[in-house]
Amino acid sequence: MNVDELVSDAFREQAGDSMPAPPYFAERVLAVRRRRRNRRTASVAVATVAAIAVAVAVPRLVGGGDDVRPASEMNKSSIIAHPDQTPPRDLIAAGDTALAAYYVRHMVVKSATDAVNGRTYSLLDQKTGKYVKTTQWSYVSVAPGMRTAAVLEKRLPARRIGLLDLLTGKVERWIPVDHGVASAEFSSDGRKLVATTYAKDPDLVHKLDYDSDGDGKKNDWGVPFGTSARTGFCIVDVGSGKSTWSEVTDSQDLNARQDFAFSNDAQLVYSGLTTAPGTRFYDLRGNKAATPANEKHLNWYVEARLSPDGKLGAGDFAGGRKTTASEIIDPRSGKRIAKVHGQQLLAWADNKRLIAWDIASGTNEFHNRLVLVTIGSDTVVPLSGFRKGNDGAGGRWDPVFAKRWAAGPRGA
Repeated sequence: MNVDELVSDAFREQAGDSMPAPPYFAERVLAVRRRRRNRRTASVAVATVAAIAVAVAVPRLVGGGDDVRPASEMNKSSIIAHPDQTPPRDLIAAGDTALAAYYVRHMVVKSATDAVNGRTYSLLDQKTGKYVKTTQWSYVSVAPGMRTAAVLEKRLPARRIGLLDLLTGKVERWIPVDHGVASAEFSSDGRKLVATTYAKDPDLVHKLDYDSDGDGKKNDWGVPFGTSARTGFCIVDVGSGKSTWSEVTDSQDLNARQDFAFSNDAQLVYSGLTTAPGTRFYDLRGNKAATPANEKHLNWYVEARLSPDGKLGAGDFAGGRKTTASEIIDPRSGKRIAKVHGQQLLAWADNKRLIAWDIASGTNEFHNRLVLVTIGSDTVVPLSGFRKGNDGAGGRWDPVFAKRWAAGPRGA
């Protein structure tokens, strides 16, 4: 049986039922989690959802000839899933999108009062199709085409951005920046980077003098809510290495790390806010700008955003006490078009399918896995194994997705 037959069988046999309440991913959306907790009620167990595991062997390069295609480019039309792996060891992909990397949070104590809540990445080895752990980078962003990654060294804010060749594992060149950066995100065509600048490491945390998690102990780390050392952003031309910095003085209503990202057409950048209106857009010189019409109703913390054809938007959680669901919206009007399974929509596989976090019936809301959901269908295809632990617990992994094709001629 080939890949297409496996997938077809899975779609025919698997039926979704309702599933319980969502995780609120406090690592990235602290304010949203606080607001939602006030409204949340206890989850109850519901009917079990059938799970058909679609596992396809990761293609390996073979000797002979000049076929040097990376693993991320093979089987583009297939679902490559490993529902028995968490964190994943082998390539996970669906449609146009692949899991290019993932990271695990780790606390590095610097003193009795200070620590860094850093990341340890595992990157897809393009030759073997396996994820390989590295402790070299503090931040990784993967370009469309999955040939190049923007990387930052361990000490933040960094004064240069590396362009890592994902086929050789070597940094091709370094791009110096005039202001320290702590993130770097590619535009949709891979030709530009927006790097968020900070006066100090945004992942720095402090020993709190109160019990923040309710366990009765004053042993928690965190930052005062609503404080940020963000100073602005750099726009970097990947081809030439030239960059321009824009100061953004807004520092209120932000999480400690509140990175910029490009609008869909890369003509603007946006940042999330912890209060209304939720998102703010800027032109590439740092001036406040009107929200694009097709992004007006998108939430910054719903990572999937627009479908590849721009006609649909990934909406917020739309479930209840007994179900998990997320909404698909008209991005211009905000009107709900459909509901799909899933707690959090992460990336579009194509114009009808999305990769999401979701849980099994009756389990802990943080015991979730990557799944593939389809608009207009109850089918849920598991892509990874279940994450363990509670929100923010050590060992939980977070995905980094990238398009498997490159829009630009460089593929970076």
